[in-house]
Amino acid sequence: MSRFLIIPQIDALDESLKLAEQYGFGFEYNDFFLPDVMDDKRLTDEIIARYKGHELPEYCTMHGAFFDVLIFSDDRKIREISEQRVRMSLDTARKIGVRGVVFHTNHNPSLTADFYVNHWLERNEKFWRSIACEYPDLEIYIENMFDSSPHLLRELASRLSDMKNFGVCLDYAHAVIFGTDIDGWVEALAPYVKHMHINDNDLKNDLHLAVGDGKIDWKHFKKSFDERLSAARSVLIETSLIEKQRSSAEFLSKMGIL
Repeated sequence: MSRFLIIPQIDALDESLKLAEQYGFGFEYNDFFLPDVMDDKRLTDEIIARYKGHELPEYCTMHGAFFDVLIFSDDRKIREISEQRVRMSLDTARKIGVRGVVFHTNHNPSLTADFYVNHWLERNEKFWRSIACEYPDLEIYIENMFDSSPHLLRELASRLSDMKNFGVCLDYAHAVIFGTDIDGWVEALAPYVKHMHINDNDLKNDLHLAVGDGKIDWKHFKKSFDERLSAARSVLIETSLIEKQRSSAEFLSKMGIL
C-alpha cells in the first residue's frame, strides 16, 4: 500500500505536522534543492536542526537538486558540478534521515539526434548505477519533467532494474501536460514506478493546483492507480500551501484513492 506524503512548511511546521498526523502523511522535504541553500552549510544545518526539533513522520523523502543539473552533458565541467550537486543532495538526505531522493531527467525532448539520446542513456546509466552503489541506504528516484514520451526513462529504468534502490518517480501531472497518451505513460513505466507526484492543472501548464481543482481526470487516475500503480511505495501530493494539501486530501479521500 502506498504511503501518501505532503511538502512540509518549515515556518508553519505545527500545521504541517497536524495535517500529517490526521491523514497519516509522511513528508517530502523541498527545502534543500536551491543552489543558495546547498552552498550555505550553516543554513542547511539550521534547517535540518529545526525539523529535528520536532517528532517527524516516520516515512519521508526529499527533492534533490535539479536546476541546471546535467549529469549527461558533453561539457566535462558541467558534468562535474552536476554530479557534485547530486552527491550534496544525497549527503543532506542522510543527515535528515529520509528514505529516498527525487531527481529529474532534465532531458530536452526537442533534441532527438541519436548521439544526444545515446549519450543521455549511457551517461545516466553509468552515473546512477555508481550512485546507487555509493548510497545503498537511499532510494534514488528519477522523475519525468519535460519528457514528451516515457520511452527514454523506461529504457534507463530497464537497464538499471538490477539496482534495487533505483526507480522511477512518475509525475502524473507532467505526463499529462508534456506527454500525449497518459495510458501509454502508465503502461510503459508501471513496472518501475516506486514513487509518484500528483497535483492538478489545466492540461497545459504546470500549475501545482490542489487535486480536484483543475482538469485532470481523477476517476481515470484512480483506475490506473488501482490497476497498475498502487505498488508505488509513496505518493507526494505536490502542492505547497497547507490549505491546498488539505483540500487535496479531502478530495482524494472522497475518491477512495487515499
